Amino acid sequence: MKKGADHKPKRHDAERLEQQITVLTEALQRERADAMNVRRRSEEERAKMGSFYKAMVISELLPVIDNFERALRHVPKDIEEHSYIKGVQGVVKQFEQSLAKLGVIRIKTVGEVFDPALHEAVSMEEGVGSREIINEELQSGYIMGKEIIRHAMVKVKMEK
Repeated sequence: MKKGADHKPKRHDAERLEQQITVLTEALQRERADAMNVRRRSEEERAKMGSFYKAMVISELLPVIDNFERALRHVPKDIEEHSYIKGVQGVVKQFEQSLAKLGVIRIKTVGEVFDPALHEAVSMEEGVGSREIINEELQSGYIMGKEIIRHAMVKVKMEK
């Protein structure tokens, strides 16, 4: 009789231990999943912050590019081929290449249909038609991924 009495508590202890193992295993799996979610959210936040600061730095540099381009539009004819002017053109080209490497794209303007999500209309010329077509770019706009860094400032005309 002693043997049977010893046998039941051992079976009961083993079942209790198996339940504890199951509970602890499930808790460990939940903790692992939580840790993975925290890591994933942290990486997403870091990426968002990186994009935010990259866009902020780029938006601070855009006026420099604007000024270089304005200067190049007003170069006197007699010095267009001067090496100094060629050097400034090279700087502008290098800026554009650097922006492209960062994923920054210039927003298309002249000849395009006006899109208020991309363009900021400074003036509207009357014309014949029902479509708003951009006929002049006053300041370039830039986009990085899906984020507008700066809207393009444009003049718009009604056309067919």
